[in-house]
Amino acid sequence: MKAGVPETVLITGASSGIGLELARCFAADGCRLILVARNAAALDNLAADLRREYAVDIIVLIHDLAVSESPRAIFAGLQSRGVTVDVLVNNAGFGANGAFVELPVARQLEMVRVNISALMELTALFLPGMIARKAGGILNVGSVAGFLPGPGMAVYFATKAFVLSYTEALAEELRDTGLKLSVLCPGPTESNFGTVALGGKQRERPVKKMTARAVAEAGHRAYRRGKTIIITGAMNHCLVFLTRLAPRWLPRRIVGFFNRTR
Repeated sequence: MKAGVPETVLITGASSGIGLELARCFAADGCRLILVARNAAALDNLAADLRREYAVDIIVLIHDLAVSESPRAIFAGLQSRGVTVDVLVNNAGFGANGAFVELPVARQLEMVRVNISALMELTALFLPGMIARKAGGILNVGSVAGFLPGPGMAVYFATKAFVLSYTEALAEELRDTGLKLSVLCPGPTESNFGTVALGGKQRERPVKKMTARAVAEAGHRAYRRGKTIIITGAMNHCLVFLTRLAPRWLPRRIVGFFNRTR
């Protein structure tokens, strides 16, 4: 970023939850925002609020990242407008609760496309420019699920394991480039994620949740400091620490227990 020129930050899944709150955090920095999601009305409302509150420039892009052409369409559209992305926030993602064999394979493949393929392709498209400019960075939104096997949400947990490993590896590859590479790993969060993942069901055992704002603010602060792995909440820190000490069978038994629904 040149002196006096605001960063341009692209945020996927910006229409609600953590993505929406991250948009607020970067808007408060005075950044120019590119908001991407499927929900046009929600994005337009958010953009209007942020323009009014922070007087920042905002571009709204309506794309479904489950569609394989979307990452290239986003990149090509911004290139045609002469827009350079300084910070990429890969937040879009979703989960599905249920036994692997009972969930539609098409829905689970869609999850892989959004949680992994789109994230990786957007990174591949925007990262070379950041490296050439020796500035900018990527904030990927993972989950504490990435540290654990996830019976009852097997594919979702596996996608977040990819995001965690992928971001750590990139951070090491790019250690001397001046770029920031971070992965935000929240635990249960008050957002629309749970509603979508559970599909109208209820967990047999409710879990304590952080607010999306608290998660986003912690992630934003740690990204700005250049922290690679960002785990939010004391309980989630303890959980991740205990997984390193416990035998492998124990975490999967516990996760399966808490992923049961009725």
